[in-house]
Amino acid sequence: MAEVTLPRPLITRLLAHAQGSPELEVCGLIGANAQGAFHLYPIANAAAEPERLFTMAPQAQIDALRTMRERGEQLFAIYHSHPHAPATPSATDLREAAYPEALYLIVSLDTAGVLELRAYQLTEGQFVAVALQLDEEG
Repeated sequence: MAEVTLPRPLITRLLAHAQGSPELEVCGLIGANAQGAFHLYPIANAAAEPERLFTMAPQAQIDALRTMRERGEQLFAIYHSHPHAPATPSATDLREAAYPEALYLIVSLDTAGVLELRAYQLTEGQFVAVALQLDEEG
């Protein structure tokens, strides 16, 4: 996957989720159906240190995956934010990545008034950057 196009409303919701808790790593899933419709599933961060780590609340993650299945969606992406770091995967992000079929999105709030969003694909045990395009029509 060299490039992925995401609809503006989805990106707006994802960024709003990150901005809503600027001191914590927020996290969630994105489902997509065969017609290209996307749905954001914010999930509570259950990490012991949510200001620097994320762990999705297990039951909420299970519920989101079940809802995706019921809606005919597949897991498209896993997202989280970095309140005080760039939008690049940490060693912990790589170690805990378990879904090679999913896109990994990271939002950085560690910028002067500008949000940074980057995408990665897990390939052979490493994160590889994926170009993001914004669909203004979506």
